[in-house]
Amino acid sequence: MTPEDFDRLQTLLATRAGFRLTRDRMHLAEHRLGPVARREGYHNVEAMLASLWSKPVASLGWAVIEALLNGETWFRRDRAVFDSFARELMPALTAARPGGKVRLWSAGASTGQEAYSLAIAALESRADVEIVATDLSRLSVEKAASGLYTSFEIQRGLSARTMLRWFEQADDQWRARPELRAAVTFERANLLDEPVDDGRFDVIFCRHVLSDLEPARRARVLDGLERRLVDDGCLFLGVDERPEGDSIAFRPVAGRPGLYVKAPAALRRAA
Repeated sequence: MTPEDFDRLQTLLATRAGFRLTRDRMHLAEHRLGPVARREGYHNVEAMLASLWSKPVASLGWAVIEALLNGETWFRRDRAVFDSFARELMPALTAARPGGKVRLWSAGASTGQEAYSLAIAALESRADVEIVATDLSRLSVEKAASGLYTSFEIQRGLSARTMLRWFEQADDQWRARPELRAAVTFERANLLDEPVDDGRFDVIFCRHVLSDLEPARRARVLDGLERRLVDDGCLFLGVDERPEGDSIAFRPVAGRPGLYVKAPAALRRAA
């Protein structure tokens, strides 16, 4: 891959998806694009990119973008966050929404481990929830909806008891049980796009997404999250992510790393 190709890849990823591709990931990018080139019938990555630059095709462009996204995830990632959610936040929300569903959104859900972790916590507490999980990658969404995971993936973050309770063996893989899959709706969505409906959520998980975004795009994504969150709702970011400098819509909750609520200024704006 030439430096010029990489520069154009950076622009493509930033413009269409809002994500940044740093120069130190050039070799990783070429490695990830190799299978895409073969699948699309090109001899190598350079030939595929030359074709894309000369005659842009939306499907090929998105295939390239999706291959470069960081899909790293695992079950109950940052365990303390899920412990706090299950033991404190979920019971409080259920009490505050008598007779109504608690709506959860896993934004940037990758291959679904976060969404299923939320579903397990909700089902085990017998909470009435609606969980929507979205990701930009079509392949990730398809894998998440299938509920199929390798032995390595299923053991990464889950205890043996939880694994056997909520997953069943399917040949050499593990599949989420029907009641677990039924608890989550998976959809493909771009956080840069305007929402297709007016639905709002009680809790939004958007973790390990901001750190991969172009700085100029973070404010737009945070603004979209703020508009989709109910006024007394909660936003979970990655424990090392901070919205300060990109948005004044949220303030941190003391003693709860990664947990944010709407700031007074955002509440006044919504009133």
